[in-house]
Amino acid sequence: MWKKKDIYYVSGCTGIVAIDVGKSLLSQFPETTFHEEKFPFIKTISDAQKTLDHIIRQSAGKAPIIFSSLVNPEIREIFNHPEVKLFDICDAFLGRLENCLESKALLLPGFSRNIDAFGISKKAEAIDYCLEHDDGIKQDDYNKADVIVLGVSRSGKTPISVYLSTHMGLKSANYPLTEENLNSYRLPVGISKNIKKTVGLTTNHEILSTIRQERYPNSNYAKRSNCIQELHQAEQIFQKYNIPAINTSRKSIEELAAQIYQELGLYQKTSLLKKQNPRSSREKGVRKILSVKPRKQIWINSTLDP
Repeated sequence: MWKKKDIYYVSGCTGIVAIDVGKSLLSQFPETTFHEEKFPFIKTISDAQKTLDHIIRQSAGKAPIIFSSLVNPEIREIFNHPEVKLFDICDAFLGRLENCLESKALLLPGFSRNIDAFGISKKAEAIDYCLEHDDGIKQDDYNKADVIVLGVSRSGKTPISVYLSTHMGLKSANYPLTEENLNSYRLPVGISKNIKKTVGLTTNHEILSTIRQERYPNSNYAKRSNCIQELHQAEQIFQKYNIPAINTSRKSIEELAAQIYQELGLYQKTSLLKKQNPRSSREKGVRKILSVKPRKQIWINSTLDP
């Protein structure tokens, strides 16, 4: 068994796809350590040959692994060398896809990363909206939101809202459940009119107490008994208004955002292909129609960095 292995990511563009796929696969081998290098923007056969020469020279005799997302077949072939182990992502899938779709692939590096002006503008709007509607601000404007995130203080509303806007292009507002909301079990009109866009966050009371202690040590706000009470009241509000609730105590922000994205049926909100103009007769936009799950109460163990 190899205790250490050299890993190289080669790509005709940024290398994001090769890195994501490679790291996902390598994570299944925790007993092996990896030395990793990235070689993006390999545009010519000369670039490829120089890169291969460097890899062979640096990892001589150690059978280095190369994860490639190169789409140009002539450039890809340079790395098909007996002294390296090539994992060719495009070659593994593009041929089969061409057969299934009865169409030729574009073979344009980085095409999936080409966000047009419309996509950039929409993401900028989402970020602006998120910043302007943080912590319960501008509730009368919630009808323009894609997502409204509810939760008690320090349950993770802001970081999740920011991620939804910056990474998914969603207009996300977040609202802190105040003492008045918790005691009356009522939500503001701006939220009650937009319940279908709303998701609630809950968490473990011990985690919540620890987070609050860091901010306000030895306060009633941070006491476990108070945290237990607030979380219980919040859960009752979610049940009253039929708001899906997600426990944040054992999941990352990325996983929680994906859960919200799925739960509220927001698949088509973030499609960057819908407005792209084709560069040729072969560059046709594809619209993906996905089924939307029915709303339901969700309880998952999750972890959230405060």
